[in-house]
Amino acid sequence: MHNTAAMLIELGAIILALGLLGRLAGRMGFSPIPLYLLAGLAFGHGGLLPLQASEEFIATGAEIGVILLLLLLGLEYSASELVTNLKTQYPSGAADFVLNAVPGALAALILGWGPVAAVALAGVTWISSSGVIAKVLGDLRRLGNRETPVVLGVLVIEDLAMAVYLPILTALLAGVGLAGGTVTLLISLSTVGAVLYVALRHGRLISRAVSSDSAEMLLLVVLGLTLLIAGLAQELQVSAAVGAFLVGIALSGEVAEGAGNLLMPLRDLFAAVFFVFFGLSTDPADIPPVLVPALLLAVVTALTKIATGWYAARRAGIHGAGRWRAGGTLVARGEFSIVIAGLAVAVEPSIGPLATAYVLILVVVGPLTARYTEPLARRLTRRSTARTQAAPVEAERAEPVPADA
Repeated sequence: MHNTAAMLIELGAIILALGLLGRLAGRMGFSPIPLYLLAGLAFGHGGLLPLQASEEFIATGAEIGVILLLLLLGLEYSASELVTNLKTQYPSGAADFVLNAVPGALAALILGWGPVAAVALAGVTWISSSGVIAKVLGDLRRLGNRETPVVLGVLVIEDLAMAVYLPILTALLAGVGLAGGTVTLLISLSTVGAVLYVALRHGRLISRAVSSDSAEMLLLVVLGLTLLIAGLAQELQVSAAVGAFLVGIALSGEVAEGAGNLLMPLRDLFAAVFFVFFGLSTDPADIPPVLVPALLLAVVTALTKIATGWYAARRAGIHGAGRWRAGGTLVARGEFSIVIAGLAVAVEPSIGPLATAYVLILVVVGPLTARYTEPLARRLTRRSTARTQAAPVEAERAEPVPADA
């Protein structure tokens, strides 16, 4: 009874604090994600007031938060739109890998951590945070923007690539032979392919089966189906986030719209819990020793992510401001980076604090770049244009007037 009371008190205090921080962020005109993370740092291990009774509940809530974020993203698009996006965006996915994985691998090699750690740190710097970006797109009301399908295309390619990357990394870390690694990889690819096939060929049947005139029944069926598929995907070494996204893709029409409206408040609640948990799991004392390399890596890969988004939007025929918005939106790293670092700690203990500091920097900077990259680029472009136009005038003024003969 005492533990239950303590858990309820802690949860009530956390949710109340999140509400107040969200209101403060709304008045200041920016995303509440950085404030949620700082709150998690303050109440996590090594923080001002560590939480005890509610930690396990918050960890579970954080998993649900990521799943709901990706489910709601999937509900915005149909299966045919996803396939079309993947067909057109795969060169952007390749550019994304080269621009963002290589800096992480080089940093690990420079620090002397070896090739396996280099593969792990490459993944940390490569994968953007689908959870953070989904939240930012909603906060900034950009889900209907022309560049948003481009951003989602890059994110989906990254998430699907995790079905290949994570089994390979796990095999490398465990020293598993070629045969064992190949079996794990085939299982992962088969799972993703099967779910995507069902979403494409039988999406209407699924929507019809899930549909209900009762809001209560619709909520229970969609939420239960999503958690079930996400759990099975996770069990088969595929990201739970990918499973949830594909469930959202499989639902369409009125079912998707109704489920989205019902699940949105739950998404907002559990997404906030996810960001708090991320801060809770970080000991602030581990950050200072690795802050400088993490900061340098964050600066480099923030710029390469902006370049990735700009290139992807340019390939999609989006002009000007949309390119910069796409680039700025992709900067945040998050849940996958922490998972990868957690796997690699056994090989190189220093990768844990470095990855944590790196992700914390970019998960705070990411919502800011999403909001301000485009206005900053527009301002710099105006200044450059003004200087270019002013240069001929100055040259004309400086040109000597020939004397009359």
